[in-house]
Amino acid sequence: MQRIFLIVLLSLGSVSLSGCALPHIPFTYQVPVQQGNVITEEQISQLQPGMSQRQVRFILGTPAIEDTFRMNRWDYVHTERAGGGGDPDRLTVIFGEDGTLQELQGNLAPSDWGA
Repeated sequence: MQRIFLIVLLSLGSVSLSGCALPHIPFTYQVPVQQGNVITEEQISQLQPGMSQRQVRFILGTPAIEDTFRMNRWDYVHTERAGGGGDPDRLTVIFGEDGTLQELQGNLAPSDWGA
């Protein structure tokens, strides 16, 4: 009798735990996860060519990626995903040799910036 109870208990436990391994269980709520810097159009409109790195950091915050080998490039990346999918928002800030803002790149950069 105990042996049957143990087998049934182990079977139920393994079946219930195997359900946790399914990547997309239908009709379940998936929490949206935000990662990186949220960059708004208002923040981007405040950026002007010739700004110092300190001024840019004040407006945009600390960059998500500061390349050790290219000190004149900062990358701001933001993703918001609920269960995967979606392309990240990117803004790359390029500084000149003198440490002033020269260029914006990425899908958040306005095409007429600096004109």
